[in-house]
Amino acid sequence: MYRSGTVMAWNVFRFCTALRGLGSIMILLVLGVVGVTYYAVVLTNYGPSLVSGGGILDAFIALSVLALFHCLLVMLLWSYFSVIFTDPGSVPQSWNPVLDEERGDTDPLTASEFGASPADPANPRIRFCKKCNQLKPPRCHHCSVCGRCVLKMDHHCVWVVNCVGALNYKYFLLFLFYTFLETTVVTLALLPQFIAFFSDGEIPGTPSTLATTFLAFVFNLAFALSVLGFLIMHISLVAGNTTTIEAYEKKTTPKWRYDLGRKRNFEQVFGLDKRYWFIPAYSEEDLRRIPALHGLEYPSKPELESQVF
Repeated sequence: MYRSGTVMAWNVFRFCTALRGLGSIMILLVLGVVGVTYYAVVLTNYGPSLVSGGGILDAFIALSVLALFHCLLVMLLWSYFSVIFTDPGSVPQSWNPVLDEERGDTDPLTASEFGASPADPANPRIRFCKKCNQLKPPRCHHCSVCGRCVLKMDHHCVWVVNCVGALNYKYFLLFLFYTFLETTVVTLALLPQFIAFFSDGEIPGTPSTLATTFLAFVFNLAFALSVLGFLIMHISLVAGNTTTIEAYEKKTTPKWRYDLGRKRNFEQVFGLDKRYWFIPAYSEEDLRRIPALHGLEYPSKPELESQVF
């Protein structure tokens, strides 16, 4: 039994280490796809069309495609690196709960309850992480890859080499959103060239530029279809004010105490200021008025506050 447990722990450690190493490769893969796409769209196809002095219609189409492509690319990369470099949320060392929100308690915790060992089964009102040896706020989970507790953890994403949690979840959603828009625009923009590959007519360009265009179309089509599925899933999670982990844990629960309605659920992630909804940032007013954006306190339905999940 001891040997079996040791082997399992070692396998989990190796798996987590592999995920951390894989993340760096994924970033290079994303940047590589961006580079191939940029070469195919800007340098091979629509850039030359714009400066070739062709018809007005061709120049207008090329200018429109290039302008939209660059705008979406800037927003995609801005959101992507915001997810990478933004800490998803860690538990402050001095943090102590006033009451156990996770269990739906309404009676404040007393000082004597902190005097006992928080991990003591006889003291179930305090959530405690044995791996981090610290108290856990509501909706907080331990990430084995990062080796720490993450506030409102959704999942660990190897594509960004980071956890997706309370402080960068909006940035992750915007990354999915702009990735879908960008890859869809590229797919439609390169579709005529892709169809031309299978026609009998002569295709202008060198073999290398044609191969790059072909690869860019296939990559962007694949990303658009795959990201669309993730985007739909996370839209449903935001609408219910839940995370991927919570959706799995509460799959048999008829009601969710943090579900405040679609409008308020959306505001708990994106804020109240509409000017900031589509950029990876928050206004100072939203950060002041919405505690959920800090990852430690979450409003809930009054009628469900005493319900245990």
